Amino acid sequence: MRLDNEEQGLSMRRISIEHALLAAIVLAYLVVGALYALLTPAWQVPDEPAHYNNVAQVATNGCCPVIEMGDWDTTYLGELTSTQFAPEGLDRISTIEYEDHQPPLYYLIASLVYKVSGGSLSALRLLSVIIGAGVVIAAYAVGKAVFPRQSWIALAAAALVAFIPQHVSILAGVNNDGLAELVIGLILLASVVYVRGGNVPVWLLGLLVGIGFVTKGTTYLMAGVALFAIVLRWWSSERAFVSLARTIILFLIPALVLGGLWWGRNFAVYGIPDFLGLREHDRVVAGQPRTADDIALIGWGAYLSKAVSTTFNSFWGQFGWMAAPLPGWAYRIMQGASALALIGLIMAAFRPKSRSETEADDTHSWAIWLLLLVIVLAFAAYVYYNSEFLQLQGRYLYPALIPFALLWSKGLDTLRRVLLSRWERLNRWGPWLPLALHLLFIPLDVYLLFRLVVPALSP
Repeated sequence: MRLDNEEQGLSMRRISIEHALLAAIVLAYLVVGALYALLTPAWQVPDEPAHYNNVAQVATNGCCPVIEMGDWDTTYLGELTSTQFAPEGLDRISTIEYEDHQPPLYYLIASLVYKVSGGSLSALRLLSVIIGAGVVIAAYAVGKAVFPRQSWIALAAAALVAFIPQHVSILAGVNNDGLAELVIGLILLASVVYVRGGNVPVWLLGLLVGIGFVTKGTTYLMAGVALFAIVLRWWSSERAFVSLARTIILFLIPALVLGGLWWGRNFAVYGIPDFLGLREHDRVVAGQPRTADDIALIGWGAYLSKAVSTTFNSFWGQFGWMAAPLPGWAYRIMQGASALALIGLIMAAFRPKSRSETEADDTHSWAIWLLLLVIVLAFAAYVYYNSEFLQLQGRYLYPALIPFALLWSKGLDTLRRVLLSRWERLNRWGPWLPLALHLLFIPLDVYLLFRLVVPALSP
């Protein structure tokens, strides 16, 4: 009994330390995010004017605006970005409305802040930062669900999600990206717990997916992830097929009810089959650069090289409207770290585990498959989008950021195990090495804000 009490006490202290570290990560994120929100020059987050104007329309006229011809003006946008949104050119900024096709949830929430703050851009940016804190916490929660006995991986992933420079910049702007990532994180968390046999009602999975349907198109991939989790759990239970059909119906009812409200509205406004308003959006933004034109101009080889390098660089940091890249040394560090994480992941997949590692690793292989599925679907959506429009921006891969951060952290942790296996004293603190490395992003974020973002993007 005494031994059990001591073990319980150690467990409680360990959990308290974990929660304290998570709280410190979130607090540091809020400080850095608030600095970006308050100091990044106005409108210098991609698509921010269009998202802001959507919020303004909802606050003024109610839900929901309609995208129409004239909402995209290639010439005017070019003038704004080339002059760093100089004040003398902002007289028509309220006409930039090409995000009017977006689902309504974020804009309904943000419209309340808009009304209270009198339309303050800074207040709306700070709302995004607060939503981003939920994304960081969700990353930790998913990590704990996937790696329940390796909490250092969950904390390292949360820190990576919190402090990637480009991600901080996006989460500190007026857009629906942060809310979409939060919903994706919650769906992934529920799916992982469900597939591991946890007590997650299937209707809750459907409700979360339905919330995603009215949040952003990037969340739609999570419907497939949740369905995959349902099939996996049914497969392992060896129940009759009728039970699977019943479970899927219970999942679909709340998802389709919520999604159907939005889709029905779009059918009425844009016509069938444009249930997302994307056909009308593509017609409105006809002046956007096209991938086919770029390939015809520079060829497939040069295009693929540019696609890889631009996507990689802008994933880590290319501020403003792709106008302010990081210093070259920063990209070289990211390339080296990515190589190390990949090597560690390959080791994790193929290296035989010791007995102690097996006992410490309670990972369910199906949970890993869910992480990989999110990454594959998000990458496929990115490739599909770029098959038409030339939008080589790594931020479009952020729907998969939580799974990416977890696998990245797992790779670094595995590499640490191998390299420090002969030094017991060093390896005692080794599990916290990935977290310590990710915390180095904090001074980098602050440095980039004051030495790059503000000087380079100010009019």
